[in-house]
Amino acid sequence: MSKPVLFDYFRSSAAYRVRIALNLKGIAYEAVPVNLVDGAQKADGYRARNPQGLVPMVEMDGLRLTQSLAIIDYLESRQPEPRLIPAQPAERAHVLALALAIACDIHPVNNLRVIKYLAEPLGQPQEARDAWYRHWIEEGLAPLEAMAAPKAGRFLFGDSPSLADVCLVPQLFNARRFEVPLDDYPTLVRADLEATRLEAFAAAHPDVIGASA
Repeated sequence: MSKPVLFDYFRSSAAYRVRIALNLKGIAYEAVPVNLVDGAQKADGYRARNPQGLVPMVEMDGLRLTQSLAIIDYLESRQPEPRLIPAQPAERAHVLALALAIACDIHPVNNLRVIKYLAEPLGQPQEARDAWYRHWIEEGLAPLEAMAAPKAGRFLFGDSPSLADVCLVPQLFNARRFEVPLDDYPTLVRADLEATRLEAFAAAHPDVIGASA
């Protein structure tokens, strides 16, 4: 396996997921910051690499990999242990459902480019944008709590971290940034606490990455 090059932004939830996955699998990587706030993702040079103009992107094995869950799936195929996606079909479907509930249902409507669009050209004030952000997080976390609780252990599924936790931790980081109350989601909060005690998660935290950038 060639050493991955991760095109990263420290507060990107999707890039945060990939950093966690790389760390969990013990894969050393080179990080290349892409400042989303400054619009670096729209530069011609970056667009030539990644037509979507998003992060993360990983260059490895002669490939340019995009979309965080696709990147993690590739890492899982190349280096199966520690396993983040169960092999047993029913368990695999459950973990993927938890991960996708975050990555597809909560995160996209609160992405930076969506929030910027609310601001300009739609002209929504900061208060309205913050209310939008909090609404969609709360709308997503309530069913996620119900989905996860029956099969949760120390983590969202059982007693070892999975793709579901890799997606959960960045989402709860965002929830706290926007002061979303989390008292109604004890399963999610417990799994997040367990995960963030692990070095693989702690080392990927935006405060750590931002400080070292």
